[in-house]
Amino acid sequence: MCGVAGMIDFSGSRDTATLDRMARAMADAMAYRGPDGCGVWHEPDGPTALSHRRLAIIDLTETGAQPMSSADGRWVMSYNGEIYNAEQVAAESHMAGLIRRGTSDTEIVLESIARIGLERTLEKINGMFAIALWDRKMRTLHLVRDRLGVKPLAYVKTNDGLWFASELKAFAAVGLTLTVDPSAAATFLRFACVPAPFSIYREVTKLKPGEIVSVTANGQVTRQQYWSAGEVALAGLAAPFTGSEAAAEEQLHALLADAVAGQMVSDVPLGVFLSGGVDSSTVAALMVSSKRSRVRTFSIGFSDLDYDESSHARAVARHLDTEHHELTVSTQDALDIVPQLAEMYDEPFADSSQIPTHLISKLSRAYVTVALSGDGGDEVFAGYNRYTLGHGLGERLATMPRFARYGLAAALRAAPEGFIDAAAKLAPRHLRPSQPAVKFKKLAAVLPLERDAFYAQLLSQCPDPAALMRGARELDIGLGAVPRLGPHHLVEQLQLFDTLTYLPDDILQKVDRASMAVSLEVRPPLLDHRVVEFAWRLPRRFKIRGGETKHILRRILYRYVPRGLIERPKMGFAVPLSAWLRGPLRDWAEDLLDPVRLGGGLLDSRAVRTLWDQHLRNDHNWAYALWTILMYESWRRRWASPSPTMSSQSR
Repeated sequence: MCGVAGMIDFSGSRDTATLDRMARAMADAMAYRGPDGCGVWHEPDGPTALSHRRLAIIDLTETGAQPMSSADGRWVMSYNGEIYNAEQVAAESHMAGLIRRGTSDTEIVLESIARIGLERTLEKINGMFAIALWDRKMRTLHLVRDRLGVKPLAYVKTNDGLWFASELKAFAAVGLTLTVDPSAAATFLRFACVPAPFSIYREVTKLKPGEIVSVTANGQVTRQQYWSAGEVALAGLAAPFTGSEAAAEEQLHALLADAVAGQMVSDVPLGVFLSGGVDSSTVAALMVSSKRSRVRTFSIGFSDLDYDESSHARAVARHLDTEHHELTVSTQDALDIVPQLAEMYDEPFADSSQIPTHLISKLSRAYVTVALSGDGGDEVFAGYNRYTLGHGLGERLATMPRFARYGLAAALRAAPEGFIDAAAKLAPRHLRPSQPAVKFKKLAAVLPLERDAFYAQLLSQCPDPAALMRGARELDIGLGAVPRLGPHHLVEQLQLFDTLTYLPDDILQKVDRASMAVSLEVRPPLLDHRVVEFAWRLPRRFKIRGGETKHILRRILYRYVPRGLIERPKMGFAVPLSAWLRGPLRDWAEDLLDPVRLGGGLLDSRAVRTLWDQHLRNDHNWAYALWTILMYESWRRRWASPSPTMSSQSR
């Protein structure tokens, strides 16, 4: 896990010393991504410089340092991530005769590219990665992002050059002029992130998952998909698994065990995040079953029992006999993270689980350098509440007259929030949904909508960004271009939307920033592309059964952990955001919502104030909408306000 950066000078006006200085400054802006070393390479007589911040995981010696050149001298690479099957690739026939300089996966990837090319190598490798590859012969830079979008990569193209980096703050480090895109800001208010290929800045483009962007020395840019989640979904539904459930379970178990074992390859200590839920418990159990050294597990808990899952994690860890580390987080511990978020996320980001994700990363980093996670299990095996909604209601709603859907939505909207929350408390705690009023109101909002709008509204933090962001129209994030899976595949359609947007743009970027801020590498074995491809072939009944989500994954988990330790309503990695905004975060929020400074003129301060006042009076729970606004404003004051760094030119 590292940070990559660099540039191509189209103009030829910059000397090598300038290229070296700029590449190094970009890398140093992300030093926490790689505290173990910094490398810079530049073409002696050419336009390109690559830089790299190293977090040493495989081959801790200098033979694993980057940027790295191929043995034939044609290719130079700076890459972030891990290739889990590097040794298998090294044993293939096309690598015969290779004399290795070290033991790094970087060298294997680079030498494979030198022998069979980039695209064929991408077909063979299994991992998470963001690659910058300079072809000295063809004078072309290739930027590559992994299949599911675990690792980030972005670039800025101007008339005289192109700059690329793992994080946006690297562009500020060399004085590139970056301007906020109001449409991106409005889109952020809806989704709590800015989906790729867009960025909060007009000038910045982010690579999409499974994409190659190639740039020639004279500035020609081409983009291509080498792996497509949409194509995988269509192929899986067209050729469904026809064996028994037991056969599917055996095949999936073998794939998962291999994925977990492969992601345990490391020359430094590693462990696993453990919430006690299905996904992380499955990963932990498979790590233990690999029978290597005793597994380290990490969890955090909150003093507020409505948000605390630590006892469940502790019980699973005890059953698996792991070396368990647990941190009980006070409200103040969590709140102390809030002022750091704008620095950590150099693009607006407002998934509030960013706070506990950073805290568990910080705890883990005290013991290990690598942690496995259960990320992706919900998207791959249909674990979100919206999937059960789609399974139980969605296809019935598709045949319901629109007037009936409007009527049902109106009835749900009319129910007082206090009544909904109070009624939910009558249920046993293990069956009680979290934030029931919020969920019922969201259901009311989506009932009248068609499929694309239905999905967008399900994910909405601010239901009407146009009412808050002056004169801004939301970006078209491409939902209309996503393959249509048919009227009887609403659940699968939601899964595909999530895999293409919510997973890479929210979940995976949250984890990347929260973990890399403390120099921790996080690996998600449930997103092994072989697992994803197989899961798309599984009939829905293997995933959702009698109201139970992730059915087949649970069956695998119950081989290792008793059902009673796992069964409970889905909670997620939530924090008591609503209460914090009315209490200990109120002064912080009031400062950011100051109408004189709010939004740099983009946000409608009167509309925002209405939300804030209603929330403070407890008339309506606007916590998510307000958090999104507050994260935008916190980011804007740090990164978008005029400053010498952002306005100066280094060209």
